Amino acid sequence: MNTLYYGDNLAVLRESIKDETVDLVYLDPPFNSQATYNVLFKAPGGEQSHAQIEAFEDTWHWGESAEHAFDEVMGSGNTAASELLRALRDFLKENDMMAYLAMMAIRLLELHRALKATGSLYLHCDPTASHYLKLLLDSIFSPLNFRNEIVWRRTGSNNSADRFGPIHQIILFYGKTDAAKFKYPKGPYTNDYIKKFFRQSDEHGKYRTVLLTGPGTRTGDSGTPWRGYDPTTSGRHWQPASFLYDKYRKLTGNDLATYPLIQRLDKLDEIGLIHWGVKATVPTYKLHLAEAEGVPLQDIWAFQPGTEGCVYQRPNDGIDQDVKWLSAKDRERLGYPTQKPLGLLERIIRASTDEGDTVLDPFCGCGTAIHAAEKLKRKWIGIDVTHLAISLIETRLADAFPGIKYDVHGTPKDFEGARDLATRDKYQFQWWAVSLVKAIPFGNKKKGADTGIDGLIYFKDFRDGKAVTEKIIVSVKGGENVSVSMLRDLGHVVDREKAKMGLFVTLAKPTDPMLKEALKAGYFETTVGGEYLKSGKYRKLQIITIEDLLAGRKPDLPPLISSFAQAPQEPPRQATLV
Repeated sequence: MNTLYYGDNLAVLRESIKDETVDLVYLDPPFNSQATYNVLFKAPGGEQSHAQIEAFEDTWHWGESAEHAFDEVMGSGNTAASELLRALRDFLKENDMMAYLAMMAIRLLELHRALKATGSLYLHCDPTASHYLKLLLDSIFSPLNFRNEIVWRRTGSNNSADRFGPIHQIILFYGKTDAAKFKYPKGPYTNDYIKKFFRQSDEHGKYRTVLLTGPGTRTGDSGTPWRGYDPTTSGRHWQPASFLYDKYRKLTGNDLATYPLIQRLDKLDEIGLIHWGVKATVPTYKLHLAEAEGVPLQDIWAFQPGTEGCVYQRPNDGIDQDVKWLSAKDRERLGYPTQKPLGLLERIIRASTDEGDTVLDPFCGCGTAIHAAEKLKRKWIGIDVTHLAISLIETRLADAFPGIKYDVHGTPKDFEGARDLATRDKYQFQWWAVSLVKAIPFGNKKKGADTGIDGLIYFKDFRDGKAVTEKIIVSVKGGENVSVSMLRDLGHVVDREKAKMGLFVTLAKPTDPMLKEALKAGYFETTVGGEYLKSGKYRKLQIITIEDLLAGRKPDLPPLISSFAQAPQEPPRQATLV
């Protein structure tokens, strides 16, 4: 079963991911770029919401956790990784960068353990730490298993006053062994490429000529002259491409491989797949446009603005359109600050996995790798340390793949689990509880005074024939006791914020005075109009317990505006023919 895990990825990897069970690891960890990232939620009207929540602070400091991670690497048994990390500590000292590298090193050791021998790892980073991370990967995977440093253009123009504009990020690609899967991905041809190379035509359409020979001389059939051409004189030998065998079988129903090599060339010539050229001296085979797979991709992945219309049979696409950075207007954009384009992950997954293989993302954020894996019929495992990310991914998957089934581990499934989370982490509990009522998280655990608001819910009402956006204030309490004064405080916040309703979400059971206070608050009545709702009366202050929510009971609210930006629905997948 495909699975999402909430928790520290190091613990999840050790406790739940067995040795050599993963085909592809993609990780996009925090970059240690000294920036604090926020998850931005869609506000009504599409403008950027002022309600923000700190998902993670992208600065790792040296302290007890970093020291412990360093010690674990020293005791890992990987001498190369241990010696490298010790040398880096001598050079960098105990600073934030060293803390980042120690925390990453112990996780990379676990990811290496989880990969199959045929597996690969793609680590997405930026130039701030890419050189250090490459050294770590060399020590764990071996320099011999380094495949590529891929440069991805992450944005458009990005001018800087004192340097060249930084517009790229790095993807470090390693195989677990020399047996790692790789299926050379292809990009579409440009119109100019078609005009330049596919200049010939026959009954099968346009074609270009490709050599029938490979480098180096051979004895036997592969070095025998044929039809007046001797490949040995050019330092080559006969080497028909494997796809010609499939093509011959489709055209004739016969298996070309059953014939001796020279007869294979005769058979190909008989059905018109050999091109002799004007002088008829050097035979080549015909690669028809209809079967050509495209241009092999290289290690620079850069969308080129202004090239729209030049891609063959794709008038709206530019070069490298699939890996174009996400703009604010893209339907794919969910508001997560470090979100990567779906096409970028599809390119990686197609290159290094087959259908049915398992993809693991240990820093899954808003779930782009998970989305791409599901779309491409791969199994997947996602891990993230915030309930916000897990909630966002669940919403994304439900929007993109209606009816999708998967497991979620680490989030509370019952009352005891909820109480345990509330005891361990007040803010994670609040964010999880807010997600249960489809609210936008509000506030910040590190800055500012308590506003009395833990979440916001938006809905539409109608006034004087016009649609008006209204809000509901959500207050979450994870303590063992609640009181009527807490509910009155919520009522004051509702009035202060000019909201229409208040929703009190509590782990503890409400007291009788609280229930009476909620009744005294009266009702809010919506107005008939538009597509959102019919007229209705709703209690202005409502109380719902975590136990109620876990049992599937819901508060009585007007139809809501979605808190998260909606991911486009993917078309139904075609069944794989066997």
